[in-house]
Amino acid sequence: MKRICVFCGSSPGRNPVYRAAAEAMGRLLAREGIGLVYGGSSIGLMTAAADAALAAGGEVIGVIPRCLEAKEIAHPGLSALHVVETMHERKALMAGLADGFVALPGGMGTFDEFFEVVTWAQLGIHAKPYGLLNVAGYYDRLTAFLDHTVAEGFVKKELREMIVVEERPDALLERFRAYRPPVAEKWLDLGRV
Repeated sequence: MKRICVFCGSSPGRNPVYRAAAEAMGRLLAREGIGLVYGGSSIGLMTAAADAALAAGGEVIGVIPRCLEAKEIAHPGLSALHVVETMHERKALMAGLADGFVALPGGMGTFDEFFEVVTWAQLGIHAKPYGLLNVAGYYDRLTAFLDHTVAEGFVKKELREMIVVEERPDALLERFRAYRPPVAEKWLDLGRV
């Protein structure tokens, strides 16, 4: 793996453990020689991960839309910063630069970015690993809901199991290294709309 894209909050959240986990993720990627791709901001958990990776000598690539460049205060000290025109371009470029995707705690933007790459994998657009860093149980209710979607027949079990969930960055990275996308019948192959 050359680079991992990290989706996380532009807010630090209320629990200091979220920042500590973002910093741990950044340090781990740098130590392992894996570049960090993220939204290019200098605020919230986004900057915690980026700053930790940079301090540990890692490569950090930011991608930020022009409309957020000043609002989110684009990080001035990155290895590279790409300023794009739209959120769609941001997500596409981050996905293209990365070999895997991790969602740390975050809000609507984090969910949007993460579930877009999940959907792309379901559609066969990519075969890269993706997962949730479940810091202090942040994603417990989401993973329970995802299990519910399987039980209710809206998501195939094999597709749900593609979402790697771990509590520690090192465990998540190990699962990514061993990741093999399952061979599952895609919903597109079923002749249904």
